[in-house]
Amino acid sequence: MNATGTSPATAPSPSPELRAKRRRSALRTAAFMSPWLIGFGVFFAYPLLSTVYFSFTKYDGFRPPVPNGLENWSYVFTDYPMFWPAMRNTLWLVVVMVACRVAFGLGIGLLITKIKLGTGLFRTLFYLPYLAPPVAATLAFVFLLNPGTGPVDVLLDSVGITAPGWFTDPAWSKPALTALAVWGVGDLMVIFMAALLDVPKEQYEASELDGAGPLQRFRHITLPNISPIILFAVVTGVIQAMQFYTQPLVAGKVAAGVIGGSGQPVEPGYPDKSTLTLPQIIYNLGFQRFDYGAACVVALVLFALSMAFTALLMRRRGGLIEAGD
Repeated sequence: MNATGTSPATAPSPSPELRAKRRRSALRTAAFMSPWLIGFGVFFAYPLLSTVYFSFTKYDGFRPPVPNGLENWSYVFTDYPMFWPAMRNTLWLVVVMVACRVAFGLGIGLLITKIKLGTGLFRTLFYLPYLAPPVAATLAFVFLLNPGTGPVDVLLDSVGITAPGWFTDPAWSKPALTALAVWGVGDLMVIFMAALLDVPKEQYEASELDGAGPLQRFRHITLPNISPIILFAVVTGVIQAMQFYTQPLVAGKVAAGVIGGSGQPVEPGYPDKSTLTLPQIIYNLGFQRFDYGAACVVALVLFALSMAFTALLMRRRGGLIEAGD
């Protein structure tokens, strides 16, 4: 009954022609979306569901998986000695390395946009390290920071500064990896340069007329205009830090003096598990110990951490940087 006391009119059912038209429209939409749907199912949904399933099984890749409940989860969190050091190292790299890369990338981008002469040369010099293959760049960095004989240590000794152990000292291995990541910050430099050059010059001119200084212009004009780019750099940097594998593994092996060939098992993390990361122990569990169930547990933890960090950054973007809306 409605307010006037009469029964509401029953909505007429759609005609067969209208239903057929809607069905054709839905099928046409599904056909256009089918490449994405197939890719999502094959390369994301199926692997994720398989990882969840294998995390509750005993599986070595050769025999059929056997369900074992929460044994893999209990083993990883309580008995596997590499998990918590790798977790702490990964979180350290996410916080410190990402912050340093974003800060240096933005700083170099600001510097180059202010240079009047030789802009192309400086841009090329800062971008070239990013093009170096990860293994080659890591080998070069370990050589430069080699205790006693490395050029950096020799230079520091010549001015009376005792160089740290870098990749041979657990306290300095992660800062050394961060320095390696900052050295290859050319990708962020290019992105920030493009964003900085897109800031309207009229806003800078108006702020100068109002007597705003450089820091005020940077805070109230530059940051609000490039805030989406900073958020993009932070989110992608967190994802890359979560996948940090090659550089710490190569640095640890070279610093330990291990030059292993194919098939030679080497425990990662030298020195003293300070270069361990979650992707390394996924490889260690899955392809060195053939414990696919435990490796899937770590993979799910890594996936959950990546999603949590990304969701937090997307929700708190207004507190991370000043919004430009």
